[in-house]
Amino acid sequence: MALDPRFCPTLRRRTNWATMALPYHRIIVKIGSNVLTQPDGFPDLARIRHLVAQIAALKKEGKEVIVVSSGAVASGRSLVQVPTKADAVTSRQVLAAVGQVKLLATYAELLAEHDLLCAQVLVTKEDFRDRVHYLNMQNCFRALLQNNIIPIVNENDVISVTELMFTDNDELAGLVASMLNADALLILSNVDGIFNGDPKAPGAELIPEIEPTMNSFSSFVTTQRSQFGRGGMITKCHMAHKVAQLGIAVHIANGKTENVLPRLLAEEVANTRFQPNKNASSKKKWIAHSDLAAKGAVHINSGAKEALTAAGRATSLLPVGVLGITGTFQKGDIIRILDETGKALGLGLAEYGSDKALERLGHQNQKPLVHYDYLFLTADIS
Repeated sequence: MALDPRFCPTLRRRTNWATMALPYHRIIVKIGSNVLTQPDGFPDLARIRHLVAQIAALKKEGKEVIVVSSGAVASGRSLVQVPTKADAVTSRQVLAAVGQVKLLATYAELLAEHDLLCAQVLVTKEDFRDRVHYLNMQNCFRALLQNNIIPIVNENDVISVTELMFTDNDELAGLVASMLNADALLILSNVDGIFNGDPKAPGAELIPEIEPTMNSFSSFVTTQRSQFGRGGMITKCHMAHKVAQLGIAVHIANGKTENVLPRLLAEEVANTRFQPNKNASSKKKWIAHSDLAAKGAVHINSGAKEALTAAGRATSLLPVGVLGITGTFQKGDIIRILDETGKALGLGLAEYGSDKALERLGHQNQKPLVHYDYLFLTADIS
């Protein structure tokens, strides 16, 4: 199956992968459920031991490593049997509460064999909505790294249910990567990367590189979810593309490959790399992931849309291009930016409240409603 060049203009096969190592210093390693779990649903301790040894090797090279790890529910399953009559949410809470202790103890024990310390960081989506919580969490991560401690991050499944849950740990890993201005996010899955079709289908080919201009995944990426995880490859693509737009390289590789981490950084193993766009400010990275914190929305006309989305131009959102306002917001609130049809274009930090914005609606020579430095435009991903 040939890949439509529109999706990946620079599609090519890598050769001479070992000629230059990737110069990443601060690395987020996301380990998926299917990497850490055996076919019977119980933890794969041999796999965890092997991954820990690789992480220790990266640390010895002077790299900063943050681990976003699934596996709490699988660990809990190995310790306790939840009654079949219990509902799915309660079962997950019990298994996660018990399993998180074992999972962290496993990491701590294995890292100690390499004279390394780890720390547990459990988070919810709510922690990323509030700017104060966000900064407190950021400071904690930085302090751990400064003390040569490896953060082991996971969603707090005990209290994260329904709408409070992350889509999956890929989303969480992307948020952490953005928060910490990471150089790279390495997503370890149970496949070699993104294929131009079903990986199991004859003729499907791995896509080595995905450019920032990529604007569609659903036409060739399978929507099937993984066996033990909540997400799927479409979710991974959307998240990876968003993180790469913020200036962070994202790699998707097979976590079951022997020595996958050092080989990936040496460019010696098959994977898909999402090429990073220009680096964004830390404030803009927070805004990019703050959709749930939005207080209102502004609808803009076609002229404003064209100005904001024009390549290579740094443009603020001016009141003259605003057609209408939905909801109420204050100065400093996150607001959604929509086109005339209601399609989401991005997020921004309001320079003033909705009352003043309404007064200045359509007027020229006014202060920007959203300054460029506090504006994040989402890619047209479908």
